Amino acid sequence: MALTPEAIETFTRLFGSAPQPSPTDPELMETLQNHIFGEVFSAGVLTDVERELITVTSLSAMQTLPQLRAHVGAALNVGATPEQLREVIYQCQPYIGYPKTLNAIGVLNEVLTERGVQLPLPSAATVAYEDRDEAGAAIQVPLYGDEVKAVFAKLPAPFDTQVPHLLTAIGFGEVESRGVLSLAERELVSLVAIAAIGAATQLRPHVAGAVKAGNTLQKVAAALVQAMPYIGGPYALTGLVLVANYDESVSSEAYR
Repeated sequence: MALTPEAIETFTRLFGSAPQPSPTDPELMETLQNHIFGEVFSAGVLTDVERELITVTSLSAMQTLPQLRAHVGAALNVGATPEQLREVIYQCQPYIGYPKTLNAIGVLNEVLTERGVQLPLPSAATVAYEDRDEAGAAIQVPLYGDEVKAVFAKLPAPFDTQVPHLLTAIGFGEVESRGVLSLAERELVSLVAIAAIGAATQLRPHVAGAVKAGNTLQKVAAALVQAMPYIGGPYALTGLVLVANYDESVSSEAYR
């Protein structure tokens, strides 16, 4: 087997030099590079920047930090901005937790420092602390409804109200309200992060949320296909089945 011209061209565009044969596992690397850079990169409607942001999302969620470093560099090479990369990683936080987010942002900051980018980057916050609940609900309800309050109403106090508050205020009011990325882009990042950690129960509502936020089904499918070589077939296919059977008339309740 040899690398296809498409794989060589894409790899070189992303990483700045042509791929070199592996001294230990040439067959595996040829399969990998033809798959990712030859076939997957040519499928669907995504730009190079969108593909690399999805890849950075996947690698951040899975904590594959050596590969994350390489793809942060690739994303910058094809035109992603430092702010876009920061916001993609910040958007992952409600789904992957703070420790993984800190690890991923640490990798990003190392690469940015090496490239002479001054830190911290400009703020992208748009909502005051005291306005988080209202601002979060304004984003959350049109996409997912307000069933979150009813679902957790049977929790013992104070968690019956605290859990819905945390989901709305932090996930939407603090994180999803930030600038730089559009709502559609943020919902696509959320979907890919959820797929990457195997949270199958959350995938159905987030497929719906991604579409309601303005993504086409083709784009949602393309994002999951782009993530597939990194997160693995089963996790990506779980999401793709939901895309294939998407029905906009069905409720996007997130916690039932």
